[in-house]
Amino acid sequence: MSNIKKFEFDNSGIDPVTNFSGNRPFASVLETRIARRTVIKGGVSAALAGMLGMSLVGCSSDDNGDDPDDNQGPLLGFTAIATSVANEVKVAAGYTATPFVPWGTPLTGALPEYLGDGTNTGADQEQQVGMNHDGMHYFPIDFKEGGSSSEEGLLVMNHEYIEPDFLHPDGPTEVGGARPEAEVHKEVAAHGVSVIHIKKTAGVWDIVHGSQYNRRVTGATDMELRGPVRGSDYAVTKHSNDGTLARGTLNNCAMGHTPWGTYLACEENWAGYFKSDDDPKPRNLSRYGVGSNSRYGWDTVAGVDVYERFDASSKGASAADDYRNEPNTYGWIVEIDPFEPASTPQKRTALGRFGHEGIIFGLVEEGKPIVCYSGDDSRFEYIYKYVSNQAYYADTASGALLDDGKLYVAKYNDDGSGEWLELSHGVNGLTVDNGFADQADILINTRTAADFVGATPMDRPEWGAVHPTTGEAYFTLTNNSRRTEDQVNAANPRPNNQYGHIIRWRENSGSVTAFQWDIFVLGGPAGTATPGETAALVTLDDSNKFNSPDGLWFDKRGVLWIQTDTGGTEEFGNDQMLAADPSTREIRRFFTGVVDCEVTGVTSTPDLKTMFVNIQHPGSKNGDGSYTSNWPDGGSARPRAATVIITKDDGGVIGS
Repeated sequence: MSNIKKFEFDNSGIDPVTNFSGNRPFASVLETRIARRTVIKGGVSAALAGMLGMSLVGCSSDDNGDDPDDNQGPLLGFTAIATSVANEVKVAAGYTATPFVPWGTPLTGALPEYLGDGTNTGADQEQQVGMNHDGMHYFPIDFKEGGSSSEEGLLVMNHEYIEPDFLHPDGPTEVGGARPEAEVHKEVAAHGVSVIHIKKTAGVWDIVHGSQYNRRVTGATDMELRGPVRGSDYAVTKHSNDGTLARGTLNNCAMGHTPWGTYLACEENWAGYFKSDDDPKPRNLSRYGVGSNSRYGWDTVAGVDVYERFDASSKGASAADDYRNEPNTYGWIVEIDPFEPASTPQKRTALGRFGHEGIIFGLVEEGKPIVCYSGDDSRFEYIYKYVSNQAYYADTASGALLDDGKLYVAKYNDDGSGEWLELSHGVNGLTVDNGFADQADILINTRTAADFVGATPMDRPEWGAVHPTTGEAYFTLTNNSRRTEDQVNAANPRPNNQYGHIIRWRENSGSVTAFQWDIFVLGGPAGTATPGETAALVTLDDSNKFNSPDGLWFDKRGVLWIQTDTGGTEEFGNDQMLAADPSTREIRRFFTGVVDCEVTGVTSTPDLKTMFVNIQHPGSKNGDGSYTSNWPDGGSARPRAATVIITKDDGGVIGS
């Protein structure tokens, strides 16, 4: 078959820049603030000191009192480790790290064995743990009964994307310009979410095989749309003429979990899975980066509806006759109930459509609305907030709270104050006259609405975390090499921002729309200082230098865990995970990954004595089908994304 050839795919993992709104980049704000503080002649360091010198109340290092052992000693009780370029994971002295549930692990149905040579079928992959583990959460098995088991639970994780070179025997192929259906079946099945019932017996964790809870949600799983977009004209497709149904979830990076015990998968760089021949392309496609070619060519599988839907071209007489609106069913937060394996996942449209990196809840209070934050992980995109219209009550709370509420987008002012700008129809100029027909239109085109109201463009806002006692929110801004000198602003103060930083804020008491913010730490090599009014707030050294912060998570003691995504560099070594004390800004390196991986996803058991960390795309950097790591299987094996279980050798709390 001479017409079979290697398929060239685009797996860059970052959507193209699509924000050309011209929103005020705060160059004038920067100049005004620097001038006011009379440091304009002091260079970048002095300018940063002026901008970043404001200080929040700060996070207490005290724990929440749930575990008396948590109160013993300092917040960070381990010795920092060095950077590493080894093809093995490394963890602080006194700890053990063990690989667990790698890609291809048998999970459901007939429990098909992982064969290791790429010959597993798509049907096999639908019953195996997916590829490229990312965000995850541990649910105690007795959560619904008010329990907090640290011996048995449901480990739920995202599978962000695929590496076809490793997924198939000889990489992806095409025949006469079309992808083989069998390959595409397997690629779609490797995406999505795994729900894994795990239990610790005699100190060893394993899957509970045959459990009703074990489940795969893939890029083809039936789902429903909920919230204002449900039933609207924007959601009508050939598959769902009434605009209520969707299929699959893709490119799930970070995640969230609700107070009522459900998992929230977040659709990030989903736009590249689609193509459209429409010219010009409507804003619901162009503002999100849908182009004329799709990332994996799934749309080329002719005659198979579940794959043809990735061609979003206008082909029929109306939207009910084609898939021009299929991209409108992606870019959402997807709620999955891990305790109800037969339940249908729900796409919660009130939370907005964009490149969701994750979603985090503010502190939940009985009788008050819930508050959620989410970042749009692309260069020059925004940070959002959602506030439910109804109050939270533990006995009755459900996903309905995520269907009825107000969405806001952040504007960061030069003086350390911030504003949440409401994205509701008829508010802030979001009217028919200005091109927004109704609330469903605003939510389908969330980025355009945020452009219109004047939100602050950020340096790839990714994961967020909320301190368990103070409620202060922290967000990673991973990097942005596209930001120029005249585009810097108070919240994104460095041009050509290769190293990234972490921002934080606290809501003003009694206000839904006002907050105060500062920059917690600037990433970079040893010697990088985060300036304060009179002295550096923190200066990185060899024990904690880091680049491109990505994953972020607070444990219940108030330790902030920071993960990086560079794929490994000479300066910083392999990607890593650090721990920080938010009160003192002390930061220590705790864990390093393997060659060419990303360290991403972190959760723990309620007693904080077992930590789960994900290793994504190990050994994948060559880009030509070869690999630079054989982790975790060793020898000549293909690399496999996997979870790492971390325990303290003395049985104590992780990080203490």
